[in-house]
Amino acid sequence: MKKISRRSFLMATGVIAASAALSACGGSSASTSSAGSTAASTAASGTAAQGGGDIVIYSPNSEGLLNATIPLFEEKYGVNVELIQAGTGELVKRIQSEKNDPYADVLFGGSWSLMYTNEDLWEPYVSANDGNVIDAYKNKCGFITGNVLDGSVLIVNTDLIGDIKIEGYEDLLNPALKGKIATADPANSSSAFAHLTNMLLAMGGYEDDKAWQYVHDLFENVDGKICESSSAVYKGVADGEYVVGLSYEDPCAQLVLDGAPVKLVYMKEGTVFLPASATIIKGAKNMDNAKLFIDFILSEEVQNIWGSTLTNRPVMKDAATNDAMTPMADINVIEEDIPYVSAHKAELVDKYTEIFTDLQSK
Repeated sequence: MKKISRRSFLMATGVIAASAALSACGGSSASTSSAGSTAASTAASGTAAQGGGDIVIYSPNSEGLLNATIPLFEEKYGVNVELIQAGTGELVKRIQSEKNDPYADVLFGGSWSLMYTNEDLWEPYVSANDGNVIDAYKNKCGFITGNVLDGSVLIVNTDLIGDIKIEGYEDLLNPALKGKIATADPANSSSAFAHLTNMLLAMGGYEDDKAWQYVHDLFENVDGKICESSSAVYKGVADGEYVVGLSYEDPCAQLVLDGAPVKLVYMKEGTVFLPASATIIKGAKNMDNAKLFIDFILSEEVQNIWGSTLTNRPVMKDAATNDAMTPMADINVIEEDIPYVSAHKAELVDKYTEIFTDLQSK
């Protein structure tokens, strides 16, 4: 496990400069109402401490997201951040073991469903800035703050696609794509499992026979070629090993920005965006700074920085996004029943495994 204390002035200066540039763009899509700005200001200047002190943050998030967030928080509020990075599962287990004497104050990142099933670990808190969040991703449970969205997408190699039409899931059944579709294993990959539940929902429902028939037909066209990891999917498409892959928005959008011969397709049948979570740990020793950090990551300033300089999609209404990401208003967004999927994950995986095993035996 990597333990880092971050106080990089140069990095913070770069992020602050990006923030200032965004604020200067008065005509951009990042603008919000004065009421929204007031709410953000109120949240950041309420009962939470306004400078100094410490905070310990556990996080599984990417270096890019952390580098765009932690130094700015330190610089803006004078708070000393101790950041400990590890995988989500490992961090949750650590929080469980420290339940009677918590070391960390905030868990920044991880799946919403995992936090939902560990409610006893989290301090109830709803930021005043939650009112500016897209309705489907507001903090309705009272203890999970969604802050970025991970969307399932199709990544298409533009050099190989030719005149094959790919606009959604149904198009993946084209016989011309047999053996040319990249996917990871839904039993072992979170992004592949997200696609499994997305396609079930989009094609009729989690328990719908026709939706499960689609899963069968799709994996028949996949032809047994399962990638070892989520990253192998988008890398395989970008490198020309596959024509199309079932992946997620963040790394695929980065490939577009990097000039790779790929494009993103948001499924016409419906695309699910899953919120990454942030939670305050129950009994946190630096509670005021923990609340201040939650308000901070939902602020207009930070959400616009994430959306415009990274490939992480913000949860705030009308937040800025970069050119590689299609605006939410132009996507057919469907909402996953996260509590249902969390409760039935093992059943869904078992049913998929049965289908895949049966196909492989033929």
